[in-house]
Amino acid sequence: MKRYARMSQLYAPTLKEDPAEAELASHRLLLRAGMIRKTAAGLYSYLPLAWRSLGKIKSVIRDEMEGIGAQEVQVPMIVPGEIWQESGRWDVYGPELLRLKDRHGRDFVVGPTHEETFVDLVRDELRSYRQLPVTIYQIQDKFRDEMRPRFGLMRGREFIMKDAYSFDATVEGMQRSYEEEKAAYARICERCGLRALPVVADSGQIGGDTSVEYMALAEAGEAELVWCDCGFAADVEAACARIAVEEGPGTDCERIETPCEGSIAALAAFLSVTERACRKSLALIAEDGTPVLCLLPGDHELNEVKAAHAFGRYDVMDEEQMAEYALVKGYMGPIGADGRVRVVADVSLKGSQSWLIGANEEGWHIKGARPGRDFEVCEWVDLASAEEGDGCPQCGKPLRGARGIEVSQVFQLGTTYSEAMGATFMDEDGVERPFQMGCYGIGVSRMLAAVVEQHHDEHGIAFPVCVAPYEVEVVPLDTEGEIWDVADRVAHELVDLGVEVCVDDREERPGVKFNDADLMGFPYQIVCGRRGIRNGVVEVKDRSTGAREDVAIGDVATVVAERVISQRR
Repeated sequence: MKRYARMSQLYAPTLKEDPAEAELASHRLLLRAGMIRKTAAGLYSYLPLAWRSLGKIKSVIRDEMEGIGAQEVQVPMIVPGEIWQESGRWDVYGPELLRLKDRHGRDFVVGPTHEETFVDLVRDELRSYRQLPVTIYQIQDKFRDEMRPRFGLMRGREFIMKDAYSFDATVEGMQRSYEEEKAAYARICERCGLRALPVVADSGQIGGDTSVEYMALAEAGEAELVWCDCGFAADVEAACARIAVEEGPGTDCERIETPCEGSIAALAAFLSVTERACRKSLALIAEDGTPVLCLLPGDHELNEVKAAHAFGRYDVMDEEQMAEYALVKGYMGPIGADGRVRVVADVSLKGSQSWLIGANEEGWHIKGARPGRDFEVCEWVDLASAEEGDGCPQCGKPLRGARGIEVSQVFQLGTTYSEAMGATFMDEDGVERPFQMGCYGIGVSRMLAAVVEQHHDEHGIAFPVCVAPYEVEVVPLDTEGEIWDVADRVAHELVDLGVEVCVDDREERPGVKFNDADLMGFPYQIVCGRRGIRNGVVEVKDRSTGAREDVAIGDVATVVAERVISQRR
């Protein structure tokens, strides 16, 4: 038999003051509302209220996964190191991978993600194309030894994640599985009350060629993104954009004295031109040891992710290396550089005929330089970071800038892991082929933090019904007599109608109860007071809007239950 919860019995130790270490609203409010507690840096315990909300997020995920035919499993969190060595990620994942040895000296890792484990799970079982496609998933704790864990659940070392892996016989099949998961992820975000954009993303250490992140828009988000009303959205790490450039001054190649600080801003001010009319030069050493001079629009920055794709694990040249290749800090350019330097220019500059560039001599620049006439560009590559105001690559309109919290990501892995680990099936012609794979992750605990970031005010959390720990809080201003009788009756009626109810039965002052109710953020509050009850009404407050209304005692359970049920997703 269902019953309502009592605040006096609820383990939710609230805090009156903001914790000193909490920078983000979600971190601060989840601590203050008695939902999480810090165990160590990046490690948090989930208290009953948070665990209830996480359970609702998991239920939404499971419902959507069942809807597309994905099957839930559970694999070990501790993974044999040999399969990570087999995939090639043992040496490249980095210090975030927690490695350990068992008593026999065998290598293991604490799983930060489980591509290898799932490939190992199916490679001896899925042997025929007739068994495909298959998508399996789990909801499990992960561990990444973050160098700087911060922001509470937003960037912890241990976190709850849903990860799924699809196995298909063909590229077309893999793409269908990918699109199904991507659509399911959009529905999961919507059902959990999150405004999230699907943005083009870099695949990072997961691998694969195509990836989309779902970013919950929030000022506190760590990720920078650009988006357009036409539907385009991308993380700035991966965004392509139509970057407008201006021609530099003059058309004849001419050295000019520029006794300024050697920065683009100082150069533009000295010559009374825009930074967009200048060309920025950056000197790198590519992974293969090749010296590279990157040329960019003067008002844009080098995108580190794009540069890594172009040059591998590159290093920025120090002044000694610059001198070796006849490059001068603050006055670098392709003219006069050592012939061994590979000149690579951003694609936005292709077609520009007048470049304002460094002369590789302190205090001097060159105006009117033209590629193909005065210097050669070895390669045109997308290198610049997209910025707000650049043209949308789809429709050309100015891009908008925003910050976002990555709550999920989907990848087309192709055969990246199946080939490395020898995971094959027999196709209809009897030929052994590697699986075409997709990988799909949701940060479950991070999603809770993202919900709080989007749904809070100066008084506390304002949970949407779909993920609220309880849907209604009944607040009697006295815990005995007529007031308590009405509160108890209303709470039981709500429970009978299928609503999740918590009653604040504590012997506390009304102000304390109201403050805690707003802090914990249950969607509806029903306040039972002596004056209202004498008039046959109780007060109903909508936590998200702050709207209050008096509702007849006999009707309130039905009225509130209808609102709650209509808002469940």
